[in-house]
Amino acid sequence: MKKTILLGLLLCAGSLGYAQILTIKDQETDQPLEAVTVYSESPKAIRTTNAAGQADLSAFRGAERIEFRLLGYEAATFSFADLEKTNWAAHLTSVGLSLGQEVVVSATRWNQSKREVPAKISRISARTVALQNPQTAADLLGSSGEVFIQKSQQGGGSPMIRGFSTNRVLLTVDGVRMNTAIFRSGNLQNVISLDPFAIENTEVFFGPGSVIYGSDAIGGAMNFQTRTPQFALDDKTHISGNAVARMASANEERAGHFDLGVGWKKWAMVTSFSHTTFGDLRMGADGPEEYLRPFFVQRQNATDVVVTNDDPLVQTPTGYAQINLMQKLRFKPNDQWEFNYGFQYSTTTDNDRYDRLLRVRGNGSPRSAEWFYGPQVWGMNNLSASYSGANRLFDGMTIRLAHQFFEESRIDRDFNDPIRRSRVENVQAYSANLDFFKQIGERQKVFYGLEAIYNDVQSAGTDKDISTGEVMPGPARYPNSDWSSLAAFATYQYRFSKKVLLQAGGRYSHFALNAVFDTTFYPFPYTTAHLNKGALTGSVGLVYDPSDSWSLAVNASTGFRSPNVDDMGKVFDSEPGSVLVPNPALNAEYAYNAEFDIARLFGKSVKIDLTGYYTLLDNALVRRNFTLNGLDSIVYAGELSRVQAVQNAAKATVYGLQFSMEAKLPGGFGVSSQLNYQQGEEELDDGTTSPLRHAAPWFGATHLTFAAPHLNLDFYALYNGSVAYADLPQEEQGKGYIYAVDADGNPWSPGWYTLNFKAMYQFSEQWSLSGGVENLTDRRYRPYSSGLVAAGRNFILALRARF
Repeated sequence: MKKTILLGLLLCAGSLGYAQILTIKDQETDQPLEAVTVYSESPKAIRTTNAAGQADLSAFRGAERIEFRLLGYEAATFSFADLEKTNWAAHLTSVGLSLGQEVVVSATRWNQSKREVPAKISRISARTVALQNPQTAADLLGSSGEVFIQKSQQGGGSPMIRGFSTNRVLLTVDGVRMNTAIFRSGNLQNVISLDPFAIENTEVFFGPGSVIYGSDAIGGAMNFQTRTPQFALDDKTHISGNAVARMASANEERAGHFDLGVGWKKWAMVTSFSHTTFGDLRMGADGPEEYLRPFFVQRQNATDVVVTNDDPLVQTPTGYAQINLMQKLRFKPNDQWEFNYGFQYSTTTDNDRYDRLLRVRGNGSPRSAEWFYGPQVWGMNNLSASYSGANRLFDGMTIRLAHQFFEESRIDRDFNDPIRRSRVENVQAYSANLDFFKQIGERQKVFYGLEAIYNDVQSAGTDKDISTGEVMPGPARYPNSDWSSLAAFATYQYRFSKKVLLQAGGRYSHFALNAVFDTTFYPFPYTTAHLNKGALTGSVGLVYDPSDSWSLAVNASTGFRSPNVDDMGKVFDSEPGSVLVPNPALNAEYAYNAEFDIARLFGKSVKIDLTGYYTLLDNALVRRNFTLNGLDSIVYAGELSRVQAVQNAAKATVYGLQFSMEAKLPGGFGVSSQLNYQQGEEELDDGTTSPLRHAAPWFGATHLTFAAPHLNLDFYALYNGSVAYADLPQEEQGKGYIYAVDADGNPWSPGWYTLNFKAMYQFSEQWSLSGGVENLTDRRYRPYSSGLVAAGRNFILALRARF
């Protein structure tokens, strides 16, 4: 790799004595560069510069190749000896674009160059998050322009990736799997439990990732890395922190965040706290009238009353509040071992399921007086131990033990019905991961490991008569059950030359499920169910880099999703007039994927990237008509409902293109664009096909940016294609309450675009101000499949302090 680093002596270098502390600054501004990745293969070591642009190079002693990578700067390679001659000082030059110079972890769980990965991976940096000011982690993903976000309520956000969503995509936080045995096929909101203020890096792995991540990683995996405690680089205690106050107009957001980091030579810690309140969300003034909220329900004098909404643009009720806590400890006794412990906790207030409150009966009266989620609680204990040192078996090892606890509940009551139904679920999730890395000569690498997962699911139901206060037992949503998985996996890399790299991997997973059914409320023909099966998946890919300006990759991979408790044991009303019942006779579904990627660099100012893919989902777990004890209908929640169950009864296909373009223009200007096109269809019960529900219409983003010392500006457009009635998935055609109405009186999803502006100004090293206006033209629009209408014109202002 061409040496593109400009090295110079620091005037203060003498004060550092013989400490091997590297300081990296911007060549033009002479400002410290944070988050520069400092990486070496031999010895295997990686560091990231802190807010002062510093990193300890003690672990790199003797390295012949130390790589420096930071998005927007020339990548560089230098030796330990050469850096020593400069008294550990360096300047990086901000230049044009390059191909895949970032370091990513999503492909193998280990740090590697993005250019060595045949799969597509996108990265969202903390700097982007600070400029965009996303309110939730779901909004953070949406800001990438490559992940589509569906929202049924304001306290939600269900990512859609390559035509898949919910329990067919995977969430990880700090290397720990977040998906549980009750992740459902309906839209999920678990991602909002993560605190966007505490996230320092986000990666999105596109396509099946089951070799590394196991079950559920069919459409992709979203990997969140939260803030890492920083060690002191000398004998002085290192203290740093951030404070943020933010407000937004469309939902009257009031957000506050504070984090404090303390570091010593061998110990470090970080504490983080965030609190956010959201009022009812206001939609835009210009758009379909069907989206307006003309009324809502209130309880008055022991009676449910339909109340006229004084402002139909305000979506009542949608407000909620959230608290996030995080505490991390880091201990490094020597150059080989490092220990990390993290505790995270999140809880929300009650959160109204807005789309369910829009439904009306044939006589025009509301179906529901109440429909809300109780507090969504998530906590995690995460302990890891990492060892770096070459031996016959490995050069690096990480052991990770984690415990998570989840609580979620659903509370609903029909209009003018005194019975309030409450269903509460608790999941205790335990996981153990053992990951290894081995370099074999100069050409070969092996990444391998073991994984064990255990979920304990407890579910309970109560029915309360709100007129008398009497509480009665009610049917649970799930059987009390457990789900477990044991797996072994390996990925092998072979570099034929500097231009050609092969990567192949495989995984075997054995999964089991045990459930006990309560027949008190429903006459199930069984009281227990057991599942004990396995799944084999693999991948193979090739990367070919004919020059520094070209990169080509092809990849074939398989993924799987094992049946979970939600698939096998759930009882709920999926839609008016239908009820889903348990089905113990399920098998895993498999995905078969092929893709290619072409990236081209024109000079150092224009980069384009095109990815094409095709995925076949076989033996798909889908909802189909069913019978219970020979009956095709039963009474559920007081209504005669058609019996359905999840079954291995279909195939689905998805194909699409992902295009991105980035151009550096003179004077600090830049242009970038992301466009995503996907088409999918699934097999129906009668053998015909229907569009795939989670294959969003084409969507994307285009940005015009300006960067100068202390100032960043971003004027951008977001856009989404339309879906005509005939192109809506069959199950979406029956949800007229969330769609606009076409000329024939049928539901459809209109296309839309918004214009937006963001700015951030750095007053000093301590203070910055950011803000902007979203949806400048105040358009009224509802993203495809969403129950919630998006925000209208939204003014945002955030003040940040760093110390």
